[in-house]
Amino acid sequence: MSYNKGMLRQLFSYLSRNQVIAALFIVGSALILYHLREILIVIFVAYIIVAALNPVVEFLRRRGLPKTIAVLLTFFVTLVFFVLLIAPLVPFFISQIQQLAKSFPSYVQQAAGAVGVQLDAREIGKLITPQQLGQNAFALAGGVFGGFFTIVSTIAISFYLLLSYDKAKNAVANLFSKKYQEKAVTTIDQVNDKLGAWLRGQFILSLSIGLITWVSLTAIQMPYALPLAVLAGLFEIVPTVGPIIASVPAIIVALTISPNMALFIVGLYIIIQMVENHLLVPRIMQRAVGLNPVIVIVGVIIGDRLLGIPGALLSVPFISLLVLISKNLDQSDK
Repeated sequence: MSYNKGMLRQLFSYLSRNQVIAALFIVGSALILYHLREILIVIFVAYIIVAALNPVVEFLRRRGLPKTIAVLLTFFVTLVFFVLLIAPLVPFFISQIQQLAKSFPSYVQQAAGAVGVQLDAREIGKLITPQQLGQNAFALAGGVFGGFFTIVSTIAISFYLLLSYDKAKNAVANLFSKKYQEKAVTTIDQVNDKLGAWLRGQFILSLSIGLITWVSLTAIQMPYALPLAVLAGLFEIVPTVGPIIASVPAIIVALTISPNMALFIVGLYIIIQMVENHLLVPRIMQRAVGLNPVIVIVGVIIGDRLLGIPGALLSVPFISLLVLISKNLDQSDK
């Protein structure tokens, strides 16, 4: 390990004396990281999962369970919980999506008519034909397989990281000199604490908002209440702009019913957002790293531009990680 650290010091020393080589090294590293972005996203998501589950594993270990058993039990209970939570909703959700797709042309025509634009539903229906769906079947199958493979890979990586959590943390700390190893361990623990709290809190918050939205839309007999509620829960991951984006489909659907219904939906989503900001967020996200709304919006835009939807969703925890590391570096310099 000391040999590796010596090599790293020699490399950084050489780069500091040769600015042109250093610039090329930085650009080359950035290009490599960009081409490996999908793998890095999987690793980062796995790391967040480890940060969220590790306190449960440590709790079980303090109760006398071996580490392997504690990790297996934690993963098994978590996976069973998600399966039991999602599986009963899948058939109804699929039927709702199918109905929405079937009535999509008429919905577009009604929404356009509400704003003074005349469209022909038959012409809109021609945009989605069985032939077109057939042509995209292989692409769709590839996307589903790729998504399933990514999920399995993320779970596998997080499982093995959780098994070797202590070794991995010590390995990272050993990259630093003895003077800074204790500070490195403290920083790693703080990062894990914040990211884990963010994921656990975000799950509870998204579930709460999705449930509140579903109950509210169902109570007023809003069409497609479940898919719209699922969207509200998913977009809750993105602070500030997420709830606004989630409200747009609901407003469009309500606009096909009547302008008054659309206004009512706008008011309903505002009330849900107020409940979130004043009741749920202070209680659920107390330990999450707070960020300026402007930083959040800019970070989401940059993440979306660089990595698409995964980049937008992961921008907040990534920025929080950078802020926490930066604060610890400032404290160590003083």
